[in-house]
Amino acid sequence: MLNRLKGTLADFFQQADLVLLGLCCVSTVFGMALIASATRFMKVEKMIRYVGVQGVAMCLGICAYIFISMVDVEIVMKKWKWLVAFNIVFIGLLLTPFGVGGSTTGNQAWLKFPGIPFQIGPAEVVKITFTLLLAKQLEWLREEKRDLKSFHSAFLAAGHTIALMGWYVVISGDMGNALTFLFIFVAMAFAAGFALRWFVLLFAGMGGAIAGAVVLGLMPEYMKKRFLVLFDHSYDALGVGWQQSRSLLAIGSGGVFGQGYMNGTQTQSSYPQSLPYRWTDFIFSVCGEELGLVGCLVVILLLVAIIARVLMVAKNAETNFHCYVCVGVAAMLIYQTIINIGMCLFVMPTIGVTLPFFSYGGSSLLTLFAAMGVVSGIKKRSPTMRRPGRPIR
Repeated sequence: MLNRLKGTLADFFQQADLVLLGLCCVSTVFGMALIASATRFMKVEKMIRYVGVQGVAMCLGICAYIFISMVDVEIVMKKWKWLVAFNIVFIGLLLTPFGVGGSTTGNQAWLKFPGIPFQIGPAEVVKITFTLLLAKQLEWLREEKRDLKSFHSAFLAAGHTIALMGWYVVISGDMGNALTFLFIFVAMAFAAGFALRWFVLLFAGMGGAIAGAVVLGLMPEYMKKRFLVLFDHSYDALGVGWQQSRSLLAIGSGGVFGQGYMNGTQTQSSYPQSLPYRWTDFIFSVCGEELGLVGCLVVILLLVAIIARVLMVAKNAETNFHCYVCVGVAAMLIYQTIINIGMCLFVMPTIGVTLPFFSYGGSSLLTLFAAMGVVSGIKKRSPTMRRPGRPIR
């Protein structure tokens, strides 16, 4: 048993993507430092708890990365029906007593199980299984049906996405994470070679649906205000625009080099609303205030490096399925990065999307490492990226 474990670990260190793992770990440690500063205004025990949970999640994430790197997802997808059932049931658990509202939002988008120190967001886990299922579906449409231009193919893939989004939104009310599924679908469908007319039709339909919801009064008032405030920052400045106004003020006051770590005026304020949700949604604002433009660029460069690494694996993937999976994972990171930083810069609506690897969130961090583990496993099996002389296991 011990020899087998040593052999497995040796195989991991020789063939897995250690560069990707290193980038993820550096980003997480950087994020933990920002979380420590962002929670310093609380009691010491709470600050230690937040950083501790993130540290535990990182350790578990590294273990998940190693384990999943050893797994061939092609074999897993032979049981694709079980993954479909898992997505439906796992989201459905939000309707049980395990379902709770998030700490930063009223949405019923979290699960709390006894004995687990952090809440689990079903959307975080389902993003991975959804990406695997959609990749398999796109591969089947391309290789078995040999048809990605027809309405039938577009309907099947889009219907899968819309059905999952609808199931999740109806139960949780969390539109921010639901849109992640849509962004993943668009990126993967584009990579697969879907006809451009279907993308035009999709965006036109979405625009028409949003316009219709506004005209007919179906869009919730709070959601409408979140968009209106983007065009007029003075609109409801003490209400729906408060969080982003404070965020923009924090980033602007940091200048080039920032006010100094653990010295930010708003970050270290004992008044929670001085910079709301500073350890989750607005962690980028903490970086901007205390570490300035230089710190923000480091955060962005780390995330860009992770995304670029994932796309490099996609380019060299052995099969279309592997390529689509990597594109989906990259799309997830791109969406969350753009939305979160856009929220902090007051150019995107506040929809509760966290910054990958940097924002506080145990389940989010664990599933991010798991997703990177999937990419590492694909890299391991890529003939153009694995080391010569080493067979695929």
